Amino acid sequence: MEIRNIGIFAHVDAGKTTLTERMLVHSGVLQQAGSVDNGTAHTDSLPIERRRGISVKASCVSFCWNNVQINLIDTPGHTDFSAEIERSLWALDGAILLMDAVDGVQPQTEVLFQALSQQHIPMLFFVNKTDREGADLLYTLAQISRHLTKNCVYTAYKEEVEAYVCGTDDGLLEDYVEGRPISQERVLAQLRELVCSCKTYPIYSGSALKDAGVLELMDAIVDLLPSPESNGEALSGVGFALMQDRIMGRGLLVRLYGGHLENRLSLEIETGVDFLTGTPKSISRKITQIRDVGGHDLGKLGAGEIGVVYGLGELDIGHVFGDRERLPRTVEPGQLRTPLINVRLLPEKPDGMRALREACKKLSEEDPLLNATYISSLNQLHLHVMGTVQLEILAEELQTRFGLKATFTEPSVIFKETIRKIAYGFVDYTMPKPCWAILKFLIEPAPRGSGVSFSSQVPVKDIMARYQHQVEQALPHALKQGRLGWEVTDVKITLVGGEHHLVHTHPLDFIVATPMAIQDGLANGGSTLLEPILLAHFKLPSDCIGRVISDVNMMEGEVLETASDSNRVALKALLPVRTSMNYPTTLAMITSGRGAMNVKLHSYRECPVTPERIAPRRGIDPLDKAKYILAVRNALDGGIFDE
Repeated sequence: MEIRNIGIFAHVDAGKTTLTERMLVHSGVLQQAGSVDNGTAHTDSLPIERRRGISVKASCVSFCWNNVQINLIDTPGHTDFSAEIERSLWALDGAILLMDAVDGVQPQTEVLFQALSQQHIPMLFFVNKTDREGADLLYTLAQISRHLTKNCVYTAYKEEVEAYVCGTDDGLLEDYVEGRPISQERVLAQLRELVCSCKTYPIYSGSALKDAGVLELMDAIVDLLPSPESNGEALSGVGFALMQDRIMGRGLLVRLYGGHLENRLSLEIETGVDFLTGTPKSISRKITQIRDVGGHDLGKLGAGEIGVVYGLGELDIGHVFGDRERLPRTVEPGQLRTPLINVRLLPEKPDGMRALREACKKLSEEDPLLNATYISSLNQLHLHVMGTVQLEILAEELQTRFGLKATFTEPSVIFKETIRKIAYGFVDYTMPKPCWAILKFLIEPAPRGSGVSFSSQVPVKDIMARYQHQVEQALPHALKQGRLGWEVTDVKITLVGGEHHLVHTHPLDFIVATPMAIQDGLANGGSTLLEPILLAHFKLPSDCIGRVISDVNMMEGEVLETASDSNRVALKALLPVRTSMNYPTTLAMITSGRGAMNVKLHSYRECPVTPERIAPRRGIDPLDKAKYILAVRNALDGGIFDE
């Protein structure tokens, strides 16, 4: 049977889950469509989702249509759950981008379109809620052309579709101009080629709630979106989500691009990189069971298929099976949206910290961007989050899943830092014996947004190549905390001097020495604090524009542009996260719910260093050489730079 692996993407409340329910009814999976508002939607399986009427986790369902198996991933719409949306991109061959005819193209719609386009994922557009009061289909179509792409065609008018498609092929165009009959099969075949190559985006419209236009969209999924291609017999796949089963335990949702997996197959699982040699480390795991997304035993998973694999232990989301180079795309965490605020978790009782740490560890495995961090010296537990809605969901999830009550401190900004001026960092790690690693770095400020670059000017006769490799491997750990306690970025690091010793150098000495030399350089160069700046898109009633502009100025922001759009005003502004965290609530109040705000990270800019903006240090400061060396030697394999 042919397969289509697709996802549905949209801004919040556009109707993704309702559309999915209708498809499941038409395909015979459900007898009756569930309701998001009533908490009966099939894909909103978590108690939290049913109570709140929003999707929190991406869910995968499977159904058949016109003898084709469709694996469909329903993604959350709220931007606080962008990590779920992002991970879904691993599994897809095609997508449906949904927007509603009342709100039109929202800033989140533009973000999603850009993310899907960057990954070269073919798309169909569906304009939903055409039955609603205030719906304006023609205006939404114009917005699509203006804000998303001009390479689109509205499929309701068959003659216009035929003319559009014929204009893209010389043979079809000649027949069309000469008035010769053109079969629908030729038009459909050319349209499919355009869609699969991301050159055209067909637009469909209707109402998922009233079941209008759904059948046409389902036919288009089969007719126009690509089937998966196998990249050979070699194993190639990725785990893109986690599932918990009451009996089987932890399952990894896997999309295979090549090769196969089967029950009782033993796999060598990479667990990291050996600092000594730079070679991968691995352990052996045996698959206990493979199920389809409906929970039925498959026994085997082949190229192009999606299934849940059990028995592989504590694998992370994003784990690659087989050859990474054979994957069609790379999805790095945080590309769609990065957590910019930090919170501390406080257990209900003082002795509840251990249980809370374990629960947050499991939540971080499901969402690595949470970055649960425990600071043992302060007995503090920290999480990185997207926004206040995610905090509410996390509190509820801790209580319902783990039986834990926790409170959150007031959210604070996740700053970054960089070096203020050019400086040298030096260490001579030659005591206590046996050890010998001497390093000298030149650390320079780099342009904003450039990240970290590293190069070496040291000949291998002074520092052997494998030791220089260790230095490079240790740099990300050494830069996780600068002198102000934040991740260091926008620096150019050059290894300009140093030496090993043929007798006294221990294999791990350069791993130990690198953070000491880096921190010495950062201390010599001084630190500059960087705060995140958001690009905010507002859609506002015209009578509220003056108040919002005033608020932007009060928040130390900058208005970039305004544009009238029908009876609404579009406004773009730059806002510090520090001053604007609670503004969505304020905006809802001053616009009586008629205003919309969507944000994404724009850049980082310098801000004053104040005591409350300095983060507590995790673990021992490398500049406290005696304590640091002792801790490292005792715990090198246990995360020495974080704990």
